[in-house]
Amino acid sequence: MSLNAAVHAPRITPTSVTAPSRPRLEAVPAAAPRRRPKLVYALVALAGAVAIGAAQIGLSLAITQDSYTLASLTAQQHELDLQSQALQEELTGTSSPQALATSAAGLGMIVAGSPSYLRLSDGSVLGSGAGSGSTSTVDPNGTGAVSNSLLVPPAAADANDAPVTEQPTPEAEQLPPAITDGLPSPTTH
Repeated sequence: MSLNAAVHAPRITPTSVTAPSRPRLEAVPAAAPRRRPKLVYALVALAGAVAIGAAQIGLSLAITQDSYTLASLTAQQHELDLQSQALQEELTGTSSPQALATSAAGLGMIVAGSPSYLRLSDGSVLGSGAGSGSTSTVDPNGTGAVSNSLLVPPAAADANDAPVTEQPTPEAEQLPPAITDGLPSPTTH
């Protein structure tokens, strides 16, 4: 290169170097005061929790009351079942043939004699045709009667119904010996 070219060459001037532009700093406004929950919201939340607790207690009491009612009704049903069984036993006793015969005899009914039949074709009577006498030949409470425990309670039974024995056995002899001091044991040597 020639000297002239160097002289005539445009001069490159350095551009001014400036520092990179920084963002401008500004003061931050004061932080907004923190919002506290309003008292109304706190009261609503507290009331909701109390309502839920009250509902749980109410349901618990209702369930407990129902269990007491159920226990009471179960006891009442058991008592009614026992009464029903007692009435059924009483009905069975009073509808037995022996009870019916005793009631009939008490009303003055008598056992009929031999049966008689009426033939409709000619109107004749077959059989003896005579009625029975004025007294019954069957005594439902006589010596041949079998005692019915459903009719007469054991405490009200007659002394005549008991079997006759020659020597009454005292009940004290049938009981085991009384235990005075501990369990009885054989003496050994």
